[in-house]
Order: sequence, then C-alpha cells, then structure tokens
Amino acid sequence: MLRKGQNENRAGAMIDKEALDWLVRTRDPDFTDWDGFTLWLEADPAHGAAYDALMVADSELDSWLPAEPVAMPVAANDAGPRGWRPLRWIGGGAVAAALVAAVSIGMFTRSDIYSVTTRPGEPRTIALDDGTRVELNGGTTMRFDRNNPRSAALDAGEAAFTVRHDAADPFRVTVGDDVFEDAGTVFNIVHVDNATQIGVSEGKVVYNPDAEAIQLPAGRGLAEDAQGLRVMAIAPEAVASWRQGRLIYANAAVAQIGQDIGRSLGVQLTVAPGAGAQRFTGTIRLDRDPARFFAEAAPLMGLTAVRQGDAWLLKEGDGPQS
Repeated sequence: MLRKGQNENRAGAMIDKEALDWLVRTRDPDFTDWDGFTLWLEADPAHGAAYDALMVADSELDSWLPAEPVAMPVAANDAGPRGWRPLRWIGGGAVAAALVAAVSIGMFTRSDIYSVTTRPGEPRTIALDDGTRVELNGGTTMRFDRNNPRSAALDAGEAAFTVRHDAADPFRVTVGDDVFEDAGTVFNIVHVDNATQIGVSEGKVVYNPDAEAIQLPAGRGLAEDAQGLRVMAIAPEAVASWRQGRLIYANAAVAQIGQDIGRSLGVQLTVAPGAGAQRFTGTIRLDRDPARFFAEAAPLMGLTAVRQGDAWLLKEGDGPQS
C-alpha cells in the first residue's frame, strides 16, 4: 500500500511532466491550443507553479548545455558535421532532472527543434526553407530543426518527401537508429512500432550511408522489422499513393493495410487475426465516409466490415455488414 507521502510524490512528478509538456508545446510557433493550456492551469494551483518554475529553468538552460546540444540522436556511426549528435549527460541535479524528464516524454526544450503531430485522418504539408516538401499522413509525429532544414526525424507514422537535391549537403531523415539519405529523391517512409518501410519513386535513397550504405533507386523499397532487413521491388506509382486518395498494394498483408486505412482516414479499425494474415493485390480508393469506404473496400479484399459504434472490424467474409 502506498503511503500518503508516496502518493504526493507521484502526483508531483506527474504535474512536472505535464508542465514540461506544455512548456515545449507553447514554445512551438504553430501552437494553437491556448484554451486547453488555460484549462490545465486553472485546474490546480500547482500546475501554474510547476510551469513557472520550468520557465525560469528554461531561460537558463542554454548556459547549462554542452557546446553542441541536440534533440534527435542519429546512428552511432554517423559522425558527419551536420548530423545531430547523441545527447550527452551533464552535471547539476536540477538540470539533470529536467533533461531526464524531457527525454522521458520524447521532447527537448530547445526552441530551434520543433515537433509536428497530425491526428489520424488529418494530413499536413511542411515546406522547409531549403525547398524540400514533407507531407505528413494522419497519425504522424516528426521533428525538424529550424537551424538545419536538411535534417528531419520521423518518430511515428508516415511521411512523403520531395527533396531538393544538394550533393554537397544531402537531406537526411532519422528513423530510430537508422538514417535515410537522399540523392535527388521522392520517397515515402512508414514507421510503426518497431517496423520501418521505405519506397522510392524518383531518384535514389541511401540507407545508413555510413554503415550498410544500401542503394535504393526508384522502384525499390526496404523493410526492417522483426523478420530482419530486406530489399524488394516496388511500383513507383504505389509510393505515397495516399496523397492521391488511394492505396496501392502488391501482395500486402491485410494487417498492414488496416494500419494504412486507420492512419489515412482517421477511423478506429480492428483487423481480426484470420483476416489480417490474408494478402491483397490491387487499389483501394479512399473515401472520407467510412460506411461508403468499407462497403467498397471490404468485399474488394474478400472481407466483411462490421460497424462497432464509431469503430469498425474487418473479418473474414464475403461482404460488408453494418
């Protein structure tokens, strides 16, 4: 049984984490949820005190950081001058605690690093200063550096990249411990849980240029998941096809298709195990009306779509049910 003091410590730690989250979000120039922030402040006097304390610490943070602070680690073997280096530990109890809290929620408080998150079904396009265009699908989180438009990190979800090529300063996307480097390219990356997939429709991408250095020209894709690392052929028109309102597959597992549907349309979708193991080849047209979409898509895959309140279930069968 937890004692009163232990409960108070846990509550205080939770308030500190929430305050740090709000601090990071409100420092983003694109932040708009001021009503939500006000409600959080008014919910408990301790909220404002915690936020104010972090504001004071944050104003002094630059003087406590190493000479080259970073927000997103790259592969250990990437020591290039433009790569973001791994976070280094520094002394000072209060500062160390603040940094640990920041890392624990996946954010860093430096104002030059900013995060963009899209809700499921709500894509967004980011135009970088170097001329590169990044299109985020729904349910995606990415980080960018205002001081280096030639770097980005995909934390979760899916994004399509149309990169302005510069051989002297290649554009790099960090995904976990991996790095994808462009060579004049249009490509799409999906990162869900511990699995990553990339497809290239124009130009070329280099996977981990300082390690495996796998060349991926147009029409090639790479997957890294529990089954290992593999390279495969991919139809260029299938790369980032969600941008044109359709999903194109060649022998894809329905479980993967279910994730793509949920991300692209913002619907809550469960795929039954028997259905998830099936494979599908063809084109599925996206439709913002879930009933119309599943009425067409489910039988196309030889499945049944069952409405469950606001959610849907895909299972084995011959046609849709609602």
